[in-house]
Amino acid sequence: SSRRCGVVKSLPVESGGYSSQPGRRLRALRQQNRITLDQVSQATGLSKGFLSRVERDVTSPSVASLVTICEVLGVSPGAILDTPDTDVVHLDEAPLVDLGGEGITERLVTPRGRHELRILHAVVEGHGSGESELYTMDCTVESVHVIAGEFTLQTPDQEIHLRTGDTATLPGSEPHSWRNPSAEPATVLWILANT
Repeated sequence: SSRRCGVVKSLPVESGGYSSQPGRRLRALRQQNRITLDQVSQATGLSKGFLSRVERDVTSPSVASLVTICEVLGVSPGAILDTPDTDVVHLDEAPLVDLGGEGITERLVTPRGRHELRILHAVVEGHGSGESELYTMDCTVESVHVIAGEFTLQTPDQEIHLRTGDTATLPGSEPHSWRNPSAEPATVLWILANT
């Protein structure tokens, strides 16, 4: 169909995903269950010093030790190891990405290993614009939120004019491009989700 376009853009993805810090989660579970380090030490036969180092993620427990600690806390080792950490990406430390276009500076403000949700913080100079050829993003759903300024999305069917506070949401398969129609810079968030 004429709506399909040739260019699909995707962000670089690094494998690895979550940095595992099981100790922090073990300590939170122990405190939540009002169990002392002494009690865990007596129940597991592991020293309080070792358990404290595990909880501070200074020491990684063996699988056998982890299983024993989890049994005492009443949780499966999988639940401890598979829980994603809360990640914070500071804007000034966020990696720059280049998805094309003129007069745009984009930073990936979600962790690189995440594919289910990616957010790009973009500053678009006055009259900055995307390529003339429409493109799609490698995602299921895409939203554009204007933090400040004006922003125009171009689809095969229409021009969507957005102002500060406006958000447009479109299928990832919808071909589009963009431009800043004003002489003032615009700040936007591109939110890319894979459902």
